[in-house]
Amino acid sequence: MASGTADSQGAVTSNTISHYQNLTLAGAGILFVEYTYVHRSGRSELNQLGLDSDSQVPAHQELASVIKISGALAGIQLVHGGGKSLTDLTGGKLLGASPIVVPSKGNDLEKPIEMTAEEIQLYQGWYLNAAIRAAKAGYDIIELHSAHGYGLNQWLSPLTNQRADNYGGDLKNRSKMLLEIFHSIRKALPNKILGVRIPGEDHFDGGLTQNEMSFVSQQLEGLGADFIDVSSGIGGWRRPVDRTGEGYLLPEATSIQRKIEIPVIGVGGIESGIFIDDSVAQRKVAFTAVGRRILKSPMNFFSEVLSEKVGELHA
Repeated sequence: MASGTADSQGAVTSNTISHYQNLTLAGAGILFVEYTYVHRSGRSELNQLGLDSDSQVPAHQELASVIKISGALAGIQLVHGGGKSLTDLTGGKLLGASPIVVPSKGNDLEKPIEMTAEEIQLYQGWYLNAAIRAAKAGYDIIELHSAHGYGLNQWLSPLTNQRADNYGGDLKNRSKMLLEIFHSIRKALPNKILGVRIPGEDHFDGGLTQNEMSFVSQQLEGLGADFIDVSSGIGGWRRPVDRTGEGYLLPEATSIQRKIEIPVIGVGGIESGIFIDDSVAQRKVAFTAVGRRILKSPMNFFSEVLSEKVGELHA
């Protein structure tokens, strides 16, 4: 949930610290720091957080500490925007899996250039180095953001990955980038809690399907992933037009949870403690994530959930 509190170099600011200190009032068990770019070429917003330099680690240590003091685990999302950015933000090239405009934001994005073999090696190294910095900063959990149409989602999706080499073609090849990056991080950080945010499907004709993402989830589980966070796909985070109510992305999350043993996080407009409890009790998912409702008023969310619990006890 981008706060826009970083400075122009992607550094944590006092506003970033205050923002997350306020969010801890919601009483969540895990608090994820917003999507944080692994390299300047993957920056998607002007004031987006970054973790592409060792000099950024001390401020991230302070941020992680503020979260953990509240009793929550501190997580961080790592991302490269790929073609879902603009050259004005990246300071140069716009790197993608293929030279295809990402079908998002009304198709008003620029066409990226197809990464070379040399750029792929750099790209994988950016993720690994950012993950190591996140561990040094004291984050308990690291999540690779491979959903919402960002870079790793672009590698997975047949809509944006039409390469002719061994990183393109069938799903096995298209998932190779994500799996190799994850494997390198798991090898470097064997004891760190690692997970991946994936699309349950792309929600675009010809895009990723639920069956394909179940396969990817199983591959990640085999590589030692600790959890899978199931969200939306190539078109971005917006609610599909045919979905209403709380947990509008839970069907895909539940489908994946039934095919793997590791915990799945379900998302999608979740607002109430009763909905969360029911979803977990029915084993639809192991965890749920709450975003906008907590951003609106962390303390009120905590109070409302507490009131629901008291009501259940008296019922």
